[in-house]
Amino acid sequence: MIRLKAVSLTIGNFALGDVDLQIEKGEYYAVLGPTGSGKTLLLETISGLQQPSSGEIWIGGENVTDLPPERRHIGFMYQDYLLFPHLTVRRNITFGLRGRERDQSQARLNELAGLLEIEHLLDRQVAGLSGGEQQRIALARALAPRPQVLLLDEPLSALDPQNRQMVRRELAGLHRKLGTTTVHVTHDFEEALALADRIAVINEGRIVQTGPPEEVFRRPASPFAAQFFGAENLFHGEISLGDKTLAGGAADGTSAVFRSGAMQLSVIAAQAGPAYASIRPEEITVLREEPHSSATNNLRGTIRKIERTAAVVRLTIDAGAPFVAAITSQSLDSLQLETGLQVYISFKATAIHIF
Repeated sequence: MIRLKAVSLTIGNFALGDVDLQIEKGEYYAVLGPTGSGKTLLLETISGLQQPSSGEIWIGGENVTDLPPERRHIGFMYQDYLLFPHLTVRRNITFGLRGRERDQSQARLNELAGLLEIEHLLDRQVAGLSGGEQQRIALARALAPRPQVLLLDEPLSALDPQNRQMVRRELAGLHRKLGTTTVHVTHDFEEALALADRIAVINEGRIVQTGPPEEVFRRPASPFAAQFFGAENLFHGEISLGDKTLAGGAADGTSAVFRSGAMQLSVIAAQAGPAYASIRPEEITVLREEPHSSATNNLRGTIRKIERTAAVVRLTIDAGAPFVAAITSQSLDSLQLETGLQVYISFKATAIHIF
C-alpha cells in the first residue's frame, strides 16, 4: 500500500536518510522515536508536503513522488489538530468535501458523526470544546474525503491520561470498522503496543528497526532501541561460547558467557565477540536469601536506591554493576527492603537479550 524506497530529504541541519518502509493495505503502522527524530517530517514527505531529494514514494501501486498532496488521497491529522476556529464543527468536518454533492456530503458527515459520537457537537463552535472533542473533530475532518491513507501526528499527546486511554480505544475501534491504512507517529511505546500491527523505530532521521511491537520491545536491535524501550540494564562486553546447546534456549543459540568488567553472566548467544546484553527490569527477581531456583544467573548485591512510582517500585542494586529491578509495592513491604541492604538478584539466561 505504502512503499518508501531510499527516501532522503535534508532541511537545514536535519536529514531523513535512505528511508525504506513497506506498509500493507489496511495495516495500522506506528513510527516511534524521540522528539526531533524526524517522525513528523516523515509524515509530511509521505503526504507530499515535503519533496524528497532522492528516492521514491508509492501509494496504492502508484508512484506519487512528484504528485501534489491533494492528488495522493491522504488524510492528515496534526498534533495540534489545526481546526478552523471561525467555523462550526459541521463546517470543519465538511471542509474537505467541497465540490461534492450536498447529499453526499451530508451522508458522510452523518456517518462520521455517528462513528465518533459527536452528533451533539455539530452546530457548536470549536472554541471551548475539550481536547478529546477537538481530537474527534480533527479525525472526522481527516477521514471525511475517504482517504486511502490516514496519517496521525502524535494524535494523543495533547490529551490528559483519562482521555488518552479513551481515545486510544476509539482509534482502535475505528480502525477495525473502517480498515483505513494508518500511519501513527508517537514517542509513546504504550500507544504503539496497544494500536499497531507493526512499528518502525526512527532515530536521527534513520529507521533503525522494524517489526511487530512485542518483538521490537523484547528484542531491540541497537543500544538506542534498547534504551528507548526502557531496557535500563544495558551492558557492553564480550561473548565466549560454550560447546553445548543450552536447555530451553533458542534453537540457534548455545550456552555462552558474557563478560563486562568484573561481571560475568550466563547467556544464550549464536557467536562469540563484542556484544551488548540487555535485561528488562521486570525480568529480575529480588530475594533476601540466596536463591535455589532454575535461574541461571544469581548475583549478590546491595540496594543503592529505591524509587516509588504509580505502577512499580524501582530498585537500583550494585551487583558488580548497577542493575535496575522493578517490583511491586507489596513485594517491597513484604521483603522489608531498604537502601544499604544486601540482597540477591536472579534472572534466566533466556531473559538476557544479546545483540
